[in-house]
Amino acid sequence: MVSVLGNKDLVALARHLLTKGPVKTLPTSRRIRILLNGTYIADTTQALYVWEHDRFPQYYVPLSSFKKDSWTKTESIDNDAASLLRVTAGNHSTERVIAFSTSLDKDGHKSDLIHALQGMARVEFGSVDQWYEEDTPIYVHPKDPYKRVDIVHSTRPIRVLIDGKQVASATSSMHLFETTLPTRFYLLPTAVDESLLRPSNLVTLCPYKGDAEYHDVVIGDRIFRDIVWYYKHPTLECAPIAGHLCFYNEKVDIELDGKMLERPVSKFA
Repeated sequence: MVSVLGNKDLVALARHLLTKGPVKTLPTSRRIRILLNGTYIADTTQALYVWEHDRFPQYYVPLSSFKKDSWTKTESIDNDAASLLRVTAGNHSTERVIAFSTSLDKDGHKSDLIHALQGMARVEFGSVDQWYEEDTPIYVHPKDPYKRVDIVHSTRPIRVLIDGKQVASATSSMHLFETTLPTRFYLLPTAVDESLLRPSNLVTLCPYKGDAEYHDVVIGDRIFRDIVWYYKHPTLECAPIAGHLCFYNEKVDIELDGKMLERPVSKFA
């Protein structure tokens, strides 16, 4: 699993963290394991959530938790304040690994948060075969411990309109509340005019809900691409929305209990 993109981005990330520190960190007692080529290359109960940016965290694990003799240094960064590693399991390897010195407090780095990274290693999430929290696989990226997803059933009537045409109507729906995102309204397939739907090739991945598949909506000669999605096999905690259809309320008009909702502003608008 050697990257073909090079590791300049990892060097830039390491230097950014060494200079500015992460946005925030949080220790966790969860057992974190990293699987590569059928081998657990790291196994720890001393992992660290690290927010490199505001959106979601990554797991950093102690370099001491790596399987003995599984890694070699490939590049030094800022006089060994950080290093790039190659981690190998059998005939597979990844070079998408940053390891931080155990003595950052002696290297002139002023950020208080950088000290939390001492002796820790960052393994790029998608560069290995699987991550586990305890014995549960996790996907895409670690779930944010400050983020919550709630799904509640509502009997408030709901209509969905696109370009003035009603495309869905129901006497009840599932309301999904996800921290920092607009409320989403999930409808049974029979509530939607399926004659307007056309399957899309788009699939997106969410660590909280699972793999979403999409539909276009076709009204006359207009195509509204990837505007409807559903989870055929959602995660266990989001099982109530299995097979339900959801519209981007940033891009359609939704009337809930007789009141037309304002279109929310989000990154999906």
